[in-house]
Amino acid sequence: MAASSANLTEAWKTQTTYRWEKLRAISSGIIESAASTFLLLIAVSWFQAPSAWKSIIAAGSSLGLLVSPLVVFLTARARIPAALASSRILLGGALAMLIAGLFPSQAIFALGSTLGIVCWTCTVPLLTQIYQENYPASLRGNLFAGTVMIRIAAAAAASAAAGWALNGRMELFPWLLGLFSVALAFSSWCLKHCPSSPLHPDAGVHPLAGMRHIKTDPLFRTALISWMLMGFANLMMLPLRIEHLASPKHGLGLDAGQVALFTGVIPHAARFVMSPIWGRLFDRMNFFALRVTLNVGFAIGIFSFFSNDSTLGLAVSAVIYGISHAGGDVAWSLWVTRFAPADRVAEYMSVHTFTTGIRGVVAPVAAFALIGNFSTSTLALGCAVLILGASALLLPEIRSSRGNAPTRRT
Repeated sequence: MAASSANLTEAWKTQTTYRWEKLRAISSGIIESAASTFLLLIAVSWFQAPSAWKSIIAAGSSLGLLVSPLVVFLTARARIPAALASSRILLGGALAMLIAGLFPSQAIFALGSTLGIVCWTCTVPLLTQIYQENYPASLRGNLFAGTVMIRIAAAAAASAAAGWALNGRMELFPWLLGLFSVALAFSSWCLKHCPSSPLHPDAGVHPLAGMRHIKTDPLFRTALISWMLMGFANLMMLPLRIEHLASPKHGLGLDAGQVALFTGVIPHAARFVMSPIWGRLFDRMNFFALRVTLNVGFAIGIFSFFSNDSTLGLAVSAVIYGISHAGGDVAWSLWVTRFAPADRVAEYMSVHTFTTGIRGVVAPVAAFALIGNFSTSTLALGCAVLILGASALLLPEIRSSRGNAPTRRT
């Protein structure tokens, strides 16, 4: 009887979390379109912002990841559920984005919109802990991919609609910031309804307590090094996609609708189609083999995108990148659940997000510094080589049993 009650409780947690996560995915897609395309597009096309402001805006997501260990620390110290902590942080992000829309000077726009994105991404370790608690291991990738599909569809729709709205009417951007604020507030409301537990109290010892796992877990350390190389290359070229397409000085000088098409609509469409496939592969495939496969796709997608100026070439490159991005969504968000003890997932994830934040802050700065001396195609070639080198580090680890998929229940 006790076992049956426990199974019912676990099923309820899974169903409740999945239901609210599907709703939250709509707002996440809208916010993703802001972080990936429109905030930087506004900075480039409306404010004609200098490289310093563009670097800050481009690094917004990474700044959030950089402070995520502090978020884990404070949440553990407060002994409040992970979902409630995430909800409160996102509400703060909604306020920051609203201020950016109400007072749209260059500085307030850059700082307010960046803070909104920081609040969105700094909760990632808490969300991963929720998935660990509420999604069964054998279905975790599939369930996560289900919400990602909704997020991608919302991001594609938001990219298309916002691209159309701003095309020739860039002065309407404050209304778009208002939409991003509403999306953050709705995401906050959804998370309030997700079941979760307080974090392990050890996580509240100090903000970087999880860093000890780099020393004590060699396989985790190797994976982080590989991810650092691959991620730096990818994140360096990500903001240059907008620069390559929108800037007359360094790129093609395309309008807002065309930029949204190649950086938002087409990649999101490819991600939508491939997300459920990558979700099932994550549940069944050795993680290191999966990661190497994705890396090859990223290398091809990046190099081909910046080596093309034709509509067809850009579209095909955007599809390749979108396919790889779909797998990257699942792998990046859930891989620590293969390595970490169940009650330490937030700690492991905070280390991963912290290192992602480091490269994410440095990479855009490096990108905009180098673009003055090198062509985008040259930078893309160098980054593709770096990604392939990161893959080579993982090849010996494919034999590791910790990278294997969990045993499926029948």
